[in-house]
Amino acid sequence: MAAETGGAAAASALIAEDEPLLAQALQAALRREWPELQVLASVGDGVQALSKTLALRPALCFLDIRMPGLSGLEVAQALAEDWPAQEVPFPLLVFVTAHDHYALRAFEHAAVDYLLKPVEPARLARCVQRLRRTLAARQAAPATQAPALEHTLAQLRGLLAQSGGPAAASARPPPRLQVIQAGAGSAVHFVPVEDVLYFEAADKYVRVVTAEAEHLIRMPLKDLLPQLDPERFWQIHRGTIVQARCIRTAVRDESGKVRLTLRGRPEKLTASRLYAHLFRAF
Repeated sequence: MAAETGGAAAASALIAEDEPLLAQALQAALRREWPELQVLASVGDGVQALSKTLALRPALCFLDIRMPGLSGLEVAQALAEDWPAQEVPFPLLVFVTAHDHYALRAFEHAAVDYLLKPVEPARLARCVQRLRRTLAARQAAPATQAPALEHTLAQLRGLLAQSGGPAAASARPPPRLQVIQAGAGSAVHFVPVEDVLYFEAADKYVRVVTAEAEHLIRMPLKDLLPQLDPERFWQIHRGTIVQARCIRTAVRDESGKVRLTLRGRPEKLTASRLYAHLFRAF
């Protein structure tokens, strides 16, 4: 059952940290700084963080950037795609990291915050004050939920774009793929990238879908994405990349998601709230 988030006394949180001692230390520090905060769960990997957050619907999530299964950023991305926004406010996100390149200056006055390991009491106190103010504002003016969510999603998009850190940003980008080699038994199919309508994650594989056929390649979608031209291939979901010229229509539903129809394929694709900004009419 979803936790109540209406006021400070009812504030609830989930902690996702794969180092038990650090998780315990953070929970103890929160207990001292915010005694009425109810910690609904403390989990040690990203998969549990996602499932528990969707089930318990806390007001706050403290997410370790680097966790087994899913990173904190991947958990936040999945939450943005799967959260029932019409039923309960999106949780305030606090990323916990040992790497200060994630500590973007934009966090200082925004809905998404960060804490550096080891967490300093003074920094945690400022974070708690900001979270309290934001929760109080939510209670006083529920109508502000939509712009607040858009602000959070915009920040999350920026974080995902920078998730490789400064070293990755300064490194030479990989060469653009021109042809996909997809094995099928003893044969190898050579699929021109320009013929691909979309790529879709499928367990340890990626489906390569053209107007005439489908192929499987053994490569994580996150490794494929940097090899594609971002002006031609748009990520629309954590598990889907579509070639922009192949999109026929885009229709937004009440939840903020966008349903796409494609040229040459009967199925529809879903663009999550996180990527819905790509489909705003000029």
